[in-house]
Amino acid sequence: MGSRTGVASSDPNAQIASKLKALYNAVEQEPIPDLFLGLLEKLDQAEQLGKTQG
Repeated sequence: MGSRTGVASSDPNAQIASKLKALYNAVEQEPIPDLFLGLLEKLDQAEQLGKTQG
């Protein structure tokens, strides 16, 4: 696997960086689980309630 930055593909750090970037990009594309979306919605509701009461 070649590197676009000119670093030799035998450089272990370049290989690790490339694989970490690929993993991050893959995770970034995954949808947010409904459980987390529900928790975020509850948090938003609690914050709005706190603003109106305080």
